Amino acid sequence: MIRYIPSTINHLILLIGLTIMIVPVWVIFASSTHTSLFINTNGLQFSLGDNFIENYSRVLFKKAGFFNEITVLKMFFNSFVMATGIATLSVVTSLMAAYGLVYFRIKYASFIFWLIFVTLLVPLELRVMPTYIVISKLNLLNSFAGLIIPISASAIATFFFRQFYKSIPEELLEAAKLDGTNSWKFFIDFLVPLSKTMIAAVFIFMFVFGYNQYLWPLIMTTTEEYWTVVMGLKTMYGSISHRFAFVIMSMIPPLVIIIFLQKWFIQGIFQNK
Repeated sequence: MIRYIPSTINHLILLIGLTIMIVPVWVIFASSTHTSLFINTNGLQFSLGDNFIENYSRVLFKKAGFFNEITVLKMFFNSFVMATGIATLSVVTSLMAAYGLVYFRIKYASFIFWLIFVTLLVPLELRVMPTYIVISKLNLLNSFAGLIIPISASAIATFFFRQFYKSIPEELLEAAKLDGTNSWKFFIDFLVPLSKTMIAAVFIFMFVFGYNQYLWPLIMTTTEEYWTVVMGLKTMYGSISHRFAFVIMSMIPPLVIIIFLQKWFIQGIFQNK
């Protein structure tokens, strides 16, 4: 009986943490299904109302922004494209950078890696103005390329892939060489499949990172056409129930990505065992 006590305590702590995280989200969702007049009169609600379809459909196609030039649906599209682009480029560049640093005899490879890693100490806010000047001179303002490319490089992703590659036995490389496999085929046929778990984890992390960006899209977009969801949350005007509905909908894209890639993440773990 005593041996089950630690397990019971752990589950209790997890249940309390889950409740603390879920209850506020549920209250926002439940309140978003009521009219604003009802919420202003009776406060936040825990039970569902009758205005779910009306509130959410109105928010999704409502014109937003200072000049009412963009819909919330377009904001979701912009955020999804930006987050997917950042996550994809981060995975590709980090995979290749780590591969070059580990498997190629590059002079001062360790110094180059730590030079990359030191960029973690430089916050985005400090780099934003020089980056803006470069993007402006390249005529990439108000474009998806300008939203994605400047913040797609990830030193932490390169670090994770580098450490993972260092854990792979050298016998695998020697066996590939004996089979006549060149560097590119070794990377594509061996390392990429073995990195499935890490790729899924980095993609999830970078997708959420890109989706939650506010400062960079705010600076490099001068028209409302490329506004993102986070920018819309800052400038969304309307009733309180519509704002709550917008908040709930803004959680859906990253949640879907996490749920979808979690399956691949778990499969990768079992395949690598």
